[in-house]
Amino acid sequence: MATIELDGATVAVDVPDGERVILAPTTLTLTERRVGVIGANGSGKSTLARLLNGLVSPTSGRVLVDGMDVARQGSAVRRTVAFAFTDPAAQLVMPTCVEDVELSLRKKERNADRRRELALAVLERFGLADHAHVSVHALSGGQKQLLALAGVLATEPTVLVADEPTTLLDLANTRRVAELLFGLEQQLVLVTHDLDLARRCDRVLVVDEAQVVFDGAAEAAVEHYVTSVAT
Repeated sequence: MATIELDGATVAVDVPDGERVILAPTTLTLTERRVGVIGANGSGKSTLARLLNGLVSPTSGRVLVDGMDVARQGSAVRRTVAFAFTDPAAQLVMPTCVEDVELSLRKKERNADRRRELALAVLERFGLADHAHVSVHALSGGQKQLLALAGVLATEPTVLVADEPTTLLDLANTRRVAELLFGLEQQLVLVTHDLDLARRCDRVLVVDEAQVVFDGAAEAAVEHYVTSVAT
């Protein structure tokens, strides 16, 4: 497992009447295999998640992954920490499934034939082998999310940060993606509105009004959220 540290990490943006705090100073050390992050829309939970691989930079404080400063060593950190977006369309940029996974592998494997071989093996692992040469636009919502996950995991990162990966999916595909996520060898940081998924985590952070207001065991965190935040 990686060691993820937030040391007074703060995110603020300028607004016409001053400054708006998106995430208040946050200090955490995350080492658990499955970390959940829950909170209302606009609470700051996605901002927290995006700090972990440099998609968002702290305006003060630091974020470290295995001692690497995310702000200063972003490229190295992103080789360790992969990020999956809510909407897979944000990640699927190539015409076909196999080409999209090959794009993820372009730095890891320079040989085109070997890269195609590796991409096909990744698609097989994610149950998409039969769709290798199918247009990404012809996939179902669940298949698109699986392909997006296949692409980010193809490079074998240590950590996967998944930002509400089941929000756009129906129940069957939610279950399919959830089983994949919780079966991964990688450390998982899961931002989710699905409290059943949060309950499966080893540790859960509750974010409200730009602050982590609870940090603890999954069931206790969900109870806090339901009784004290989402009311």
